[in-house]
Amino acid sequence: QVQLVESGGGLVQPGGSLKLSCAASGFTLDYHAIGWFRQAPGKEREGVASIAASDSNTYYAASVKGRFTISRGNAENTVYLQMSNLKPEDTAVYYCAAAEDREWVIVTSSADYWGKGTLVTVSP
Repeated sequence: QVQLVESGGGLVQPGGSLKLSCAASGFTLDYHAIGWFRQAPGKEREGVASIAASDSNTYYAASVKGRFTISRGNAENTVYLQMSNLKPEDTAVYYCAAAEDREWVIVTSSADYWGKGTLVTVSP
């Protein structure tokens, strides 16, 4: 059974940093496309970062480019999202997602597996 479990969320002040983790079981993250999404209250779920299946190239939404970094920790079967210079508008539940047989996971319809999310709150 495939499971994705996010961790690392919490309360942080504007300008601060957090590192989210997405740990997989029943599934090897190597050579699979992985994406990080977020959903703020009253808004649709949006893709913020993805790492490609074949070559680990990365994609970032314009709103987070230069502040967020997605990476693989292959030995740990984990994908990370390092978030820096956080802003109040980054407040959301963050989800990781994985896809079979896709190069990227950028839109929700691309994902085959989802975690349950971790809450990030950016507030003074």
